[in-house]
Amino acid sequence: MGEPLPRFRYHPDPVAIGAVEASPLACACCGHARGFVCAFHVYCAAEVGRVCPWCIADGAAARMFDATFVDTRSLERVGIRDDVVREVAERTPGYLCWQSHDWMACCGDACEFHGDAPEDEMRSVDHDGLVRLSEASMFDVEDLRGMIETYVPGCSPAFYKFVCRHCGRVHYNADCD
Repeated sequence: MGEPLPRFRYHPDPVAIGAVEASPLACACCGHARGFVCAFHVYCAAEVGRVCPWCIADGAAARMFDATFVDTRSLERVGIRDDVVREVAERTPGYLCWQSHDWMACCGDACEFHGDAPEDEMRSVDHDGLVRLSEASMFDVEDLRGMIETYVPGCSPAFYKFVCRHCGRVHYNADCD
């Protein structure tokens, strides 16, 4: 059995949601074929192949390629500490989205990413939840109602689930192509 996958504070199960996948490829950063790679591209100036989760977790890939894995403007806008913003950007696998990563925050910290929101959860969001989702996503509440009616995880429109690491509150964000 291989070495255990690294743990990511803000992305608790990247394998389950497809951000990290089994692969025989060698990591573009360390050169080792460890059995897993990040499923999504590295955001940097150079064309970089897949990198392993270990090189993401310890920051080696971000340093080597002057790269990020997540757009952190949403965290910066709400005043999240710089060390947290850097951890999410440089040492956390990203997620597949249509536009830009809007990483949710709560209790002065980045939230954990839990993947595509389940359909039943989205269909049960109350009016107050829709208002919060509208503020986070910039979509009108009525537009969100229509988007939720046609929502299928993995498609557009997309709804992403985040959970606060401190109070446990669930936050959603919306995206579409």
